[in-house]
Amino acid sequence: MANDAPLHPDAFAALRERFQQQSRKAQAYYTVMHAMRAILGGDDAADAWMNTPLPAFDGATPAQLVGQGRQDEVLAHVRTLG
Repeated sequence: MANDAPLHPDAFAALRERFQQQSRKAQAYYTVMHAMRAILGGDDAADAWMNTPLPAFDGATPAQLVGQGRQDEVLAHVRTLG
């Protein structure tokens, strides 16, 4: 089923904003990943660290915090490791 109706400008703006938010989250995630890769020596180790609950974050994973927009907190912690 195709919908040939034009997209309302407000709907397009909302879609664009959602895309930009997702893009910012992805950029933040990969910024942290890059920093951890430099410390740990590889993508697999950095990915494992991103998905491991850490006491420094009250049991949350770095990936969860980045997803909540708290990448600066995670990066500050990363700086203490390197």
